[in-house]
Amino acid sequence: MAVDLELMPKKKRAAGERCCEPVVYPDVERAHAARMAEVAKALGDPIRLQLVDVLRRHAGEVCVCELVPLFDISQSTLSHHLSKLRAAGIVDSERRGLWAYYYVCPDALKELSAWLS
Repeated sequence: MAVDLELMPKKKRAAGERCCEPVVYPDVERAHAARMAEVAKALGDPIRLQLVDVLRRHAGEVCVCELVPLFDISQSTLSHHLSKLRAAGIVDSERRGLWAYYYVCPDALKELSAWLS
């Protein structure tokens, strides 16, 4: 199947002139995109994704001592991952004595999941 193409001679564009018009413009404002990117970046690590999955499926708060045996990492590394998730606003915690109890923030993933669907 042959396709006929009409070749046109090259024309020099003026400085700053676009070669073509954009087909689609972003539908997400920059601030909103930055927020969703922060959440997506925090979820970009497999351990963090698994942590959110465990916390999301668990009814209520989960003690950090219950999370440590689920992963083949040290407690300090687990705390680092939980800290990243807290900074992104995905999870939060409550201290009770020596232990911290973690839970998924109710509306944390709604924004990202609404955009993805």
